[in-house]
Amino acid sequence: MFAYLVRRLFAVIVMLLVVTLVTFLIFFTIPSLTGADPAALYVGKQADPATIEGIRQKLGLSDPVLVQFWHFVTGLFTGRDYTGGGTTDHCPAPCFGFSFRTEQPVWPILLDRLPPTLSLAGGACVVWLLVGVSAGVVSALKRGTKIDRAAMTTALAGVSLPIYFTALLLLALFKFRLGWTTAEYVPLSEDPAGWFDGLVLPWVALAFLFAAMYARLTRATMMEVLGEDYIRTARAKGLTERTVIGKHAMRSTMTPIATILGMDLGALVGSAILTESAFNLPGLGQAAVTAISNKDLPVILGVVLVAASAVVVANLVVDLLYAVIDPRVRLS
Repeated sequence: MFAYLVRRLFAVIVMLLVVTLVTFLIFFTIPSLTGADPAALYVGKQADPATIEGIRQKLGLSDPVLVQFWHFVTGLFTGRDYTGGGTTDHCPAPCFGFSFRTEQPVWPILLDRLPPTLSLAGGACVVWLLVGVSAGVVSALKRGTKIDRAAMTTALAGVSLPIYFTALLLLALFKFRLGWTTAEYVPLSEDPAGWFDGLVLPWVALAFLFAAMYARLTRATMMEVLGEDYIRTARAKGLTERTVIGKHAMRSTMTPIATILGMDLGALVGSAILTESAFNLPGLGQAAVTAISNKDLPVILGVVLVAASAVVVANLVVDLLYAVIDPRVRLS
């Protein structure tokens, strides 16, 4: 177990370095090849050439690409000083650089936007797991019945309907017509009840899509597991149906669900753009949209790296949980 953990941690570190390098090259090298100057983006269109050159020297944009990348990586751990024009600006660790528009360190911006995104992703995850897995199990046990057909029809609708349509429909019905919720984000530390009220509709809108996919996946996996020899043996031994399903079938069923959950939940941290835009949530997705509109490369880079880190870490956690979910899995 310990050796496996060390190997997985090493693989995670290597993967994060590769992702960081590729992302850095995309955002700071390719624009230069297409004629775009990051220094000009930083100072604006009205700046004179001397000012642009001064910013280029201060940000180290004239250094070789690998040198820029080394400074960026070391800045993530130790911070970084930007010196030029007679002034020195310190960017504390973890340093993702300075925003081209606000001239503020990127990490505090991301840290301020992270709680709404984590609240959205975590709450929606709980909803879609409870609803999706439960619906899939019931459909598999009631195969061919009206319950099965109704659940799978609803799942098909959930997969087919885009999030922005579901979000606008929920807002029109429950906020503007019935007035049951304000659908406005409030930090958890300020008002837990307001936080819950403001996130109910985003959770439902986002979970509807994922719950539909998880219901179909759970149904297909459960039906396959129920045909295995060890399930028939368990029933032949006289075990109750609840024990057969809950203790034996569900363990095997949860393994592929955990695999998909690790990827979905990690990717959701940086990709909940449509949901955050529809409900006006001040999260990472909305920050990414604003940064793209303003061509704010450091903020975009920071969002991408946070999202990539979330995917990698979530998959690491899922790998370590395999042995807990299914004892047949042996980590060696």
